[in-house]
Amino acid sequence: MKYIKFDQFQKNHEVLTAYANLAVENGASPESVQEIADLYEQSANDALQKLRSLADKHGCSKEEPNEYDAISALCEKGNEPKPVENIREKIAGAVLGRFSGCTLGVPVEGMDIWNMQHLAEDCGMGFPPTQYWTKVERPWGLAFNTEERALFTKSGMCGVPVDDDITYPVICLLILEKYGFGFTTENVGEYWVGHLKEACTAELVALNNLKKGVAASDAADIDNPYSQWIGALIRADAFGYVCAGDPHTAAMLAYKDAYLTHRRNGIYGEMLFAAAIAAAFTVKDPLEAIRIGLREIPAASSLYKDVRWALDASDNVFDYLSARKAVDERFAGMSPVHTNNNACLIVFALKTGKGDHTKTISDAVAMGMDNDCTAATAGSIIGAIVGEKGIDPSWTAGFNNEVRTYIKDSERISLPGLIDRYVALYEKFRKA
Repeated sequence: MKYIKFDQFQKNHEVLTAYANLAVENGASPESVQEIADLYEQSANDALQKLRSLADKHGCSKEEPNEYDAISALCEKGNEPKPVENIREKIAGAVLGRFSGCTLGVPVEGMDIWNMQHLAEDCGMGFPPTQYWTKVERPWGLAFNTEERALFTKSGMCGVPVDDDITYPVICLLILEKYGFGFTTENVGEYWVGHLKEACTAELVALNNLKKGVAASDAADIDNPYSQWIGALIRADAFGYVCAGDPHTAAMLAYKDAYLTHRRNGIYGEMLFAAAIAAAFTVKDPLEAIRIGLREIPAASSLYKDVRWALDASDNVFDYLSARKAVDERFAGMSPVHTNNNACLIVFALKTGKGDHTKTISDAVAMGMDNDCTAATAGSIIGAIVGEKGIDPSWTAGFNNEVRTYIKDSERISLPGLIDRYVALYEKFRKA
């Protein structure tokens, strides 16, 4: 796949703005400059409309449908429910694995490897990082307009810090508690409008559409070029926890959540990883959990093919550098926050992690791209396998038994209580 770059367009935009300012400064009439600017803006808007039309025209195919029944018809079968032992220990491991992976990744989210290496050197740390960062860029900056980034440092931490990778597993829990396992996409939208205070990319588009009166079933279809990005994938975990041992049902629940904001491979990302997380409670090999998860998405989809490639290529991936090199070569030009390339990095982190929680999240962060998301999801999977006892206490000491979110009326939540609530929903689901 060849992606089109707009680097020159962005450069021209900056130069055009500078020349417009210079023209006014040199005595040109503002009206004449504005006339030229209007022509430029109209041309850009015409191009946008044509690209939107092309995207909409080619937005679905028989191999990559959006409707659940059509998706299910293209999936492999065979994911039967399995019993889970020591459920609280394992759910605690999954939750703590996710939260630690996210918290380690946030300070370097999207940063290239060279800059991460130099930050580690400046912090007096090794790389890949095996502890929380001692320094972060812009420590005074607010994460999701809520709390300072300094709270992600080893010395500054006083609770699980605010992030979308923390908030979404919580809001999915709240939706399940309010509406039950029969919740609908409309219920998700309703809850978001009432409680979700911040959003980005596809989630922000859907939330804004909902506030304009667009139906939840259509919220992902209007002005949404982010519909295959990673935003739905990071919402998978709660469904994997409450459906531990039942990947098929986990994927069905994840579908209803994903449909609010995403389409095609964006939907499949949440389905695949909800299933993989549910499977992780009953397997010893994290890559086996991924293989099980693949049965819940269309076998002809690009996500299936890409993750299948990652599983096959993992034999030749030995560290974070070889993992990133392989992904860069396969996905050249793809957005660094797309579902497909980051899904492959999750696979590679689970491979190089060799069943160890610390090495798994450490390598996931070192691989870069959307590395707070990948480390969180990889941490969830490995945490479900090794349980709470398999996570070094140094990762959780700064959590102080509290989780912070940007959900209205749930800004601070007891961490042990959150784990108990996942367990209670699991028990309720088992009895249903």
